[in-house]
Amino acid sequence: MSFPLLTATAALPAIGAVATAAVPAAKRSAAKWLALAFSLATFALALVIAFRFVPGAKGPYQLTESHAWIRDFGVRYDLGVDGIAVALIALTTLLIPFVILAGWHDADPLEDTAASDGGSAAGNPRWRPTQGFFALILAVEAMVVLSFEATDVFLFYIFFEAMLIPMYFLIGGFGDGAHAGGEDQAATQRSYAAVKFLLYNLAGGLIMLAAVIGLYAATADQLGTGTFSLQQIVEARAAGKLDLGTGTERLLFLGFFFAFAVKAPLWPLHTWLPNAMGEATAPVAVLITAVVDKVGTFAMLRFCLQLFPGASRWATPVILVLALISIVYGALLAVGQRDIKRLIAYASISHFGFIILGIFAMTTQGQGGATLYMVNHGISTAALMLAAGFLISRRGSRLIADYGGVQKVAPVLAGTFLVGGLATLSLPGMAPFVSEFLVLVGTFSRYPVIGIIATLGIVLAALYVLVLYQRTMTGPVREEVRTMPDLRIRELVVVAPLIALLLFLGVYPKPLTDIVNPAVHHTLSVVDKKDPKPAVQVNAVPGGGRHGHAAPDQDVEAAK
Repeated sequence: MSFPLLTATAALPAIGAVATAAVPAAKRSAAKWLALAFSLATFALALVIAFRFVPGAKGPYQLTESHAWIRDFGVRYDLGVDGIAVALIALTTLLIPFVILAGWHDADPLEDTAASDGGSAAGNPRWRPTQGFFALILAVEAMVVLSFEATDVFLFYIFFEAMLIPMYFLIGGFGDGAHAGGEDQAATQRSYAAVKFLLYNLAGGLIMLAAVIGLYAATADQLGTGTFSLQQIVEARAAGKLDLGTGTERLLFLGFFFAFAVKAPLWPLHTWLPNAMGEATAPVAVLITAVVDKVGTFAMLRFCLQLFPGASRWATPVILVLALISIVYGALLAVGQRDIKRLIAYASISHFGFIILGIFAMTTQGQGGATLYMVNHGISTAALMLAAGFLISRRGSRLIADYGGVQKVAPVLAGTFLVGGLATLSLPGMAPFVSEFLVLVGTFSRYPVIGIIATLGIVLAALYVLVLYQRTMTGPVREEVRTMPDLRIRELVVVAPLIALLLFLGVYPKPLTDIVNPAVHHTLSVVDKKDPKPAVQVNAVPGGGRHGHAAPDQDVEAAK
């Protein structure tokens, strides 16, 4: 197509970031509305991509764009989307307007009311760049969208790393003010969380950079000209023109996977996430876990499995065990949390374990469920975290023990919090249930023991969500929450569409599965994995009917 739709979808929020940052300081309200307008326009372009995308069309990528960039090093500006990328671009562009609306006042100037000598209050305003806050959000959106669109490995790497910079400032400069230790301690904790986030992800990125260079050298050695093109590498290997060798392929795979496992995050590389989500504002916490972290799991599907299929099969047993540990460990730590936001962070670690489990189960159901889980987890976590943020902003505390009886004074807030929690525990009828069920079915069909143990995560999720709701929303009304206001119009506009989506996709996930499944089949074909054959024989019966019987005296192959 003549119009560069993919470029425009990434360029629009980037232009919006520059325009928002350029708004004069006295026009804070104008900066907010401008950022919201750009985010809505970007979502409109994402919808155009979704409608122009044809599921099952010939070729792995559609709406492609290809231009020479750094000719001497074989770097190209190559963009293209498959069904998985389309779903995640739609998720990202959908959530950003809600993130902006939810954080409407998060970057307003604060008044320092600390008492001075003699007990008088010093009204010194602590300036925060409102324009910068919303500009950084749009910058993150642009980089995430380009990461989902890039089919050149080097191009992907640039934006995979570049998004760390605006995220660092969003965590460290605009953190949560609900801190028991006061503003000074809050600033210290925000700085610690931001630095930890940056160091962990930079370490992963540097290791990946070494692997990217190694991949280029290997392709140059065998193809004559080095390339970073994902499609060219996959096609060269399929044609027998490229053979990385077992040792080289495994080392390169580990370099890529390590960076993605940090971003995802996968145990034991997860420890930055609770700090970052705990100290960030609720909208920025949503940006971290519902948007940025999805780049890690997406990249496992697009790059790890397709670039290094042999190494992916080799590493699968270990990765499945790590994913299983993430599921159980994250859920257990969520049960014991006293901080609402850290509880949601540990719950997300458990959910990312399910996503990675589905990816490396190497089955159609598993990978399809994992992709749906990326989308559904983004929506459910956004609903729960934003409702929790509205709750925390009213009380000024993140501690569960500081709440009680909220449903009696703010029933709409309590109701939205409950729905977000029920979606998080994958209640049947809610969107995450479909994806979690598919992941478990896909895992059980190939690795039954791991699939059985993973169901423990479901039980623990019910425990930490229901206990959280009971302790904060039910029981006697605490004195501190008696005057708590219910949700305002702006806040309802944020959470109501998310809840509606959770219900809609919970009963009718077909629009997503139709888009995602062809991409999943392509990925499995590249990795050369097929779904395991059923252990129950299906025999023909007279009259053309069919029924199932166990075949104790014959194996499946002999019975066919």
